[in-house]
Amino acid sequence: MKIKFDSPVVLIFSAICAGVYLLQYLNISGGLFTLVPEFQPSSISWYFRLFSHAVGHGSIDHLMGNLAFILLLGPIVEKTYGSTNLIIMILTTALLTGLIHISFSSSGLLGASGVVFMMILLVSLINLKNKEIPLTFILILIVYMGKEILGTFSNDNVAHSTHIVGGLVGAFFGFYLNKHKIKKDSKKEDVLTLK
Repeated sequence: MKIKFDSPVVLIFSAICAGVYLLQYLNISGGLFTLVPEFQPSSISWYFRLFSHAVGHGSIDHLMGNLAFILLLGPIVEKTYGSTNLIIMILTTALLTGLIHISFSSSGLLGASGVVFMMILLVSLINLKNKEIPLTFILILIVYMGKEILGTFSNDNVAHSTHIVGGLVGAFFGFYLNKHKIKKDSKKEDVLTLK
């Protein structure tokens, strides 16, 4: 038996998160992985942090909790939707969670929780078929998103809005990518029935 490098985007993203945490732990990250709660369009580092906040983590528990979900769900997402699409979805999630967070919050932001929620919703939509929505997707939407909506009213130092945005990004891409997959599959079926 040999070890297989099965999900390159997931594994590299996880390794970056771990490496960045080590830099933060050693206090040599220079704040490049925390998004400050203000718009700074004249700062080059601000544009970098709009994306890099998704790989920063505040504690080892925060990191391990997110990596557990990413390593569990990520390979399924990457195999189903493709590596390039996963990169686009991660970057989109990081950008949107960052912009929305600083628009409504006065606290800094770091962590891959938005990416985790994106993956949770994406996995629940894998079995999406033409004009059929999986019941599991609806239940996950109610359980996870409902919990996060309620969490926005608590003072627990968790950016619940980023979880919600990540979930919405996952739902959008899940429906969008599955819609095109369904069209391709139905065309293949048409070709098969013609022969």
